[in-house]
Amino acid sequence: QICVVFSEELKCWCRAVIKSIMYCTDHYQTKCFLVDYAKYIFVKAKDIRLALEAFMQIPYRAKKCRLYRTKPVTLRVDFCKDTAKIVPAKRWDSAAIVYFQNLLK
Repeated sequence: QICVVFSEELKCWCRAVIKSIMYCTDHYQTKCFLVDYAKYIFVKAKDIRLALEAFMQIPYRAKKCRLYRTKPVTLRVDFCKDTAKIVPAKRWDSAAIVYFQNLLK
């Protein structure tokens, strides 16, 4: 269910999905996914409201997605043999991240 939460960082009310609730020393705190900003934030329970129907009709600005079965690769250059080949990597390097962000734009 989509609700509305107040983000201290953004200083505005945002649409969110509540992911988890935990009790802190004197209040309940929720982990929320902001559907218009595609980020997770922690919000006090007192800063959560039900969304008006008109507010829910606005299309989301961000969508949560994954690249199914896409694996990171890197370019391995062998200067001795004067060769270069693409090999699997353990994580995405910064050049691949920038390249992918440019493709999305």
